[in-house]
Amino acid sequence: MNPPFLEVKGITKSFGGLHAVSDVSFTLKRDEVVGLIGPNGAGKTTLLRLITGILKPDSGTIKFKGKRITGLKIWDIVNLGIAGTFQNMRPFRRLPIIANVMVSCLSPRAMKRGEWVKRIEAKAMDALEFSGISDMALEKASTLSQGDLKRLEIARAVATEPELLLLDEPFGGLSPAETELMAKSVKRLHKGGRFGRLHSEGPAMVIIEHKLQQLMKIADRIIVLNYGTIVTDCSPQEVVVNKDVIECYLGEGGT
Repeated sequence: MNPPFLEVKGITKSFGGLHAVSDVSFTLKRDEVVGLIGPNGAGKTTLLRLITGILKPDSGTIKFKGKRITGLKIWDIVNLGIAGTFQNMRPFRRLPIIANVMVSCLSPRAMKRGEWVKRIEAKAMDALEFSGISDMALEKASTLSQGDLKRLEIARAVATEPELLLLDEPFGGLSPAETELMAKSVKRLHKGGRFGRLHSEGPAMVIIEHKLQQLMKIADRIIVLNYGTIVTDCSPQEVVVNKDVIECYLGEGGT
């Protein structure tokens, strides 16, 4: 029997007396998109940071394709096939936008898996086209708006050729039209269309998002966190009528 694609088991992380994530367990299949939702401060971003290795758990284990990744360095986790984007974006602001993406293309994983392209610049441009900012490739990253910085983060992540992509509010800062375009791009990426080319498998995804209408169109499952624990793990159709979910968003009584 094959191990789960991603297995999070009993993960706990505290900051002083605050239990940000408490005994969280779930699995993810190779072909799944999972939405991660909950009120502000529920522990969603902390959980993604634990999976990517930015934070180390106090207890529990995380396995990717059967391999324990708990405690590995961030770059080692990236080269295993996990990439993520986060709300606090840290581009190389003095470098051109395309150079920011070229850094990702130079990772050992991207170099190995990117043999179909002859030049690093071409692969970086493909990633920028996917994110919708290729027309600004030569501008400095410091000139980008919040929404365009979000798209740069996604371009840098997908350029590493991940098998698991973790997205923290990918639609944040985008207009309704831009949100619709990005949602379609994310869905296409998952189905196997990378940078305009067709592949047999796109990455599995875990997506944190407050724009629930768009998330429900993409996700196969929804995990709801509140106070660092899982409230429910169910289909998008079930989550919108779940009394516990309504209560954690609206308070006791759901009114």
